[in-house]
Amino acid sequence: MSLLIFDDIEVLDLGGPYEVFTTASRMHQRLAPGSKPLFQVQCVARTLAPVRARAGLTVLPDADFASAAEPDVLIVPGGVVDAAAACPDTRDWVARAAQHARITASVCTGAFILAAAGVLRSGPVTTHWEDLADLRPQYPGLDVREGVRWVDQGPLVTSAGISAGIDMALHLVSRLAGAALAERTARQMDTPWHPFP
Repeated sequence: MSLLIFDDIEVLDLGGPYEVFTTASRMHQRLAPGSKPLFQVQCVARTLAPVRARAGLTVLPDADFASAAEPDVLIVPGGVVDAAAACPDTRDWVARAAQHARITASVCTGAFILAAAGVLRSGPVTTHWEDLADLRPQYPGLDVREGVRWVDQGPLVTSAGISAGIDMALHLVSRLAGAALAERTARQMDTPWHPFP
């Protein structure tokens, strides 16, 4: 599993899904001692240089575009995405990674990166409520939904803003490993899970 990281990423867009999937792996190992990790999460950036998130948090990538393993699940967080969406290297890597992934998902304005990379072309999607009005005219082929926490198109999943990414990530755990593990993960994180979008 890969999480794209880039300068000006929203911290909780990254940290929420990261915590969900790593916690789900820990809970799975508690339930099935000796089993291999359920999710192996890597943070991938254009280069191995530190990434500076919004509000100044520094994040160190696990891999760059050249060295990252092909993900079975790709998560594209949001934040201030203009530079990332305009970067040819980022668009190319996202497009290639999405071709191999079982599921490609975005949190918040990460939907703009997926659309810029040609991964989101049509069908229902969502993003942060403040950005719905920008997503519609920029990508008129998309059916932009409001008032939902996430939209699941099967291989493509998009979520609304920030904390909605946690609900979406729990939804993905449920899809990939069962509702019981998703519920156990939410309980361990002491967060309410909204299992319906």
